[in-house]
Amino acid sequence: MSKVLIAGIGNVLLGDDGVGPFAIKVLESQYDFPGNVELADLGTPGFDLPVHLSGADAVILVDSAKFGGEAGDIRLFRKDDILRDPPRARIDPHSPALRESFSLLELMGAIPREFLMIGMQGSRFEPGSTLSKPVRLCIPHVIDAVRRELYRLNVWCEPKDSIRPPWVWWDPTRNSAGVRTLQRRPHWSR
Repeated sequence: MSKVLIAGIGNVLLGDDGVGPFAIKVLESQYDFPGNVELADLGTPGFDLPVHLSGADAVILVDSAKFGGEAGDIRLFRKDDILRDPPRARIDPHSPALRESFSLLELMGAIPREFLMIGMQGSRFEPGSTLSKPVRLCIPHVIDAVRRELYRLNVWCEPKDSIRPPWVWWDPTRNSAGVRTLQRRPHWSR
């Protein structure tokens, strides 16, 4: 596997929408990755999403998702899952449009061979709010899903010698409680 992109998507100032960037901060603080793996907080990409995804052989995205589950539930979406569903109306120019991005990447000949989106059902999206407790408690399961996908891709990451709490500048509590230990079993669906 040449290049692997692990990216978090979301607005960190809108509560559970920031789960993707939060997960990236946890991964950065707790694991060492080989040189062919890039970790990125993409914020709220819009029409520039294909630029971020191009050039990667494999992409793992972490984002909040609405799929009718309970807060903290996790659902895995492969490229075929995203291409199978008809496109929905975009809420705003910052809404990532994966289906459209894949179409553009295919035209460019730059579509990643492997793609996984780890979607987490959120419940709190008010401006200025932090991650809800159910979402925060399931972060270890998101990290586990990233590590399992890397393993499937034959890419290895190692725990850091000195694990530190993630630097999450937007979280006023600066509390990593629930990040290191599995405290709630998520409801997984496909």
